[in-house]
Amino acid sequence: MRRVAKLSAACIATAALAVTATACGSTSSDNDTNSSSSGDGKGVKIGLAFDVGGRGDRSFNDSAARGADKAKTEFGGGIKELTAKTSDTEADREQRLSDLAQAGYNPVIGVGYAYAASMTKVAAKFPKTSFGIVDSVVDAKNVDSITFTEEQGSYLAGVAAALKSKSKHVGFIGGVDVPLIKKFEAGYVQGVKDTNPKIKVDTQYLSHGSDTSGFASPDKGKEAAQGMLDNGADVVYSAAGSSGNGAIEAVAGKKGAWAIGVDSDQYNIPGLSKYKNSILTSMVKNVDVGVYDFVKSVHSGKPLTGTNTYSLEKNGVSLATSGGFIDDVKAKLDAAKKKIVDGSVKVKTTP
Repeated sequence: MRRVAKLSAACIATAALAVTATACGSTSSDNDTNSSSSGDGKGVKIGLAFDVGGRGDRSFNDSAARGADKAKTEFGGGIKELTAKTSDTEADREQRLSDLAQAGYNPVIGVGYAYAASMTKVAAKFPKTSFGIVDSVVDAKNVDSITFTEEQGSYLAGVAAALKSKSKHVGFIGGVDVPLIKKFEAGYVQGVKDTNPKIKVDTQYLSHGSDTSGFASPDKGKEAAQGMLDNGADVVYSAAGSSGNGAIEAVAGKKGAWAIGVDSDQYNIPGLSKYKNSILTSMVKNVDVGVYDFVKSVHSGKPLTGTNTYSLEKNGVSLATSGGFIDDVKAKLDAAKKKIVDGSVKVKTTP
């Protein structure tokens, strides 16, 4: 099942899809990444409009990319990728989606909540193209809104943090203070407090409003995490895109401290391997599954539409167990999950 979230930021203004292709993997919010894989004329032509950070952010965008890559491997075809800038305007996002649709990419996927308004307009202009949006809901006949219950997975992250904290002081870093990231905060804080009401929780956002730089500024993430560590926190959970990589680096520099990753299982991300023994767990959000399901449905001729929510019950969100660092509290985490699934615990979506 799918769920709509609100997490992506804007895409970049591209004069034409035929602009020079560069290697994927840039994590600079100011770099335009246009990478395409030429297909054989068969399969599917997937248009991906990434959030800031793009492929290579080791988190949210990379998860979406895995889903598209899997679909391309199975069905053939090609992928065209465009990556957002923090300076994008609504017109930039609309142009990016329009360019992909005009060039014949189908489906066209907006990776992130920032594409909601632009997709509403563009989907109406290209009724024969199937659009997908991650982390937001667009009410249109040719749009699949892929959403997740981030608050439920974050609740479990909070339980784990509370059980593992020795200082009884933990932290949360959000990329941008938007409703989507507030869901992560709300679930995390509730999970901590339900486990131990006496634990202190520090919260900090890296950017605000339309400024999406908080999703692609590892230096800001590192500084925020260091501040929390200096104040006594020994577990830090980041929901901040590639900015979270900086937070993980800071945590790895303090003995006995733990980082909690997000979106991807960050313990297994090659670029973070030097810090993996400090990554307690990750709140995995299976964006790859949502993207793959959507592309598969388009390939089969029966495009998914409406709002498809991926919940904890459906394993749309979960806690990673890589490293075995939460094995000793597995029974308590399983009990917490059961209460959410059976409705005994209602997880808040706002702090």
